[in-house]
Amino acid sequence: MSELKSKHLFDLTIQLHPIVDLGATPAGERRIVPVSGGQFTGERLNGNVLSHAGSDLLLTRADGSFQQDVRLALRTDDGAIILMTYRGVRHSSPEVNARVARGEAVAPSEYYLRTAPFFETAAPKYAWLNKIVSVGIGERLSGGVLYQVFEIL
Repeated sequence: MSELKSKHLFDLTIQLHPIVDLGATPAGERRIVPVSGGQFTGERLNGNVLSHAGSDLLLTRADGSFQQDVRLALRTDDGAIILMTYRGVRHSSPEVNARVARGEAVAPSEYYLRTAPFFETAAPKYAWLNKIVSVGIGERLSGGVLYQVFEIL
């Protein structure tokens, strides 16, 4: 196999509560970004992000990039609960980072935001999610994030 193939899984919009600044820890500058809700839409599953059931433990690394460590609870339109976890990285120039931090609209072509989501569910209809690898391509929005998530085939 010489190249990866993928299939669109869903688009995910996440709304965020205000950031809690933990400060300089031994690992780096740590912020907690609580999730306030959101929604996901795709050909095989749709639903909402549960409010107060997720957060991003965002770490500013020494090289200026941001490392994500996220847990979310998703509820499908038919009531199934799915745990979504992902690690990711966002990096750009210091100028673009400053614009994002101020909440300005920044084109996603000006920075790199990629994630590696995994899923966990007890719902038989969605058990296939327990066995896939996926990749998310992200875009920062004012008060949130938008991801296109793809199953790697």
